[in-house]
Amino acid sequence: MENGLNTVRQLRYLPALGAAYGVEVLSFAGLRAMDTRHRRVQPQRPDFHVFALVGSGTGTHEADFHSYRLREGGVVWIRPGMVHRWSDIDDCDGPLVLFQPGFLPGLTASEAAAPACWHLDRQRLSLALLAAEHLDREHSTAVRTPRLASPALLAHLLAALVLRTLPDTPPATDARRSGSRHTDVFRTYRATVEEHFTDWHQVADYARALGYDVRTLTRATRAATGAGAKTFLDQRILLEAKRLLAHTDLPVSSCARRLGFRDTGNFTTFFRRQAGTPPAAWRTAYTGSGGPGETGPRSTAPPRPRS
Repeated sequence: MENGLNTVRQLRYLPALGAAYGVEVLSFAGLRAMDTRHRRVQPQRPDFHVFALVGSGTGTHEADFHSYRLREGGVVWIRPGMVHRWSDIDDCDGPLVLFQPGFLPGLTASEAAAPACWHLDRQRLSLALLAAEHLDREHSTAVRTPRLASPALLAHLLAALVLRTLPDTPPATDARRSGSRHTDVFRTYRATVEEHFTDWHQVADYARALGYDVRTLTRATRAATGAGAKTFLDQRILLEAKRLLAHTDLPVSSCARRLGFRDTGNFTTFFRRQAGTPPAAWRTAYTGSGGPGETGPRSTAPPRPRS
């Protein structure tokens, strides 16, 4: 997203010296101290996860066309590829955990189902902050005393933190009870969608490539996300379409080509069906309104990617 209406910074995971374990613990205060030029308020797209707890204070942030208010007990989970900005975190404090994709592969299904931001009650927040403190202490020890470093321990502590904070989910359905097989199938489907969504627009394409039938992919995706495989795929294409329209000045026809549509008419029909308005009208409304208009429980920080 180099040329655009709002240039998006591409953030790469670059850990601090001596902290190359695939995970790093910062804080809102530390982020503000590092980011003296306030680049955090500009759109950015990280290639890593940011998992943050708001221990105190209030603020706002935006991610993928939603604006969210932050307050005590807030949890923020920015996944790789999200376009976001910290609109206002001057009064927020709490831990920020940065970690690389694949560091917690077993949580893929939970990650897909979780929102970008939600809220914890005081008791759960207290437990989550303790878990984050434990992770921070082990990480600091690993940096100071490499002989005591244990990436596996850091991964377990991060998993405990995420599991402690994940929002409540509905009671398990029969599909969820089948457990690991559905998780593995969805994980494979999701990774393949990420790789091929600009070329393959039908679930049957993925079924053939992965050796599953369409019903298997649909059941696994619904178990993980609550939506079917086709809806999951269409929403991924739509999200990328919105990113292109909002953050580049590419004409609609070029956006269509980048997303694998043979002609602009097909892309316009798809976008109108999914978003309720044609792509050009959506872009005009978005840029004219100055950005996200939805508010609710979603963002990321520049980690140590240094500019």
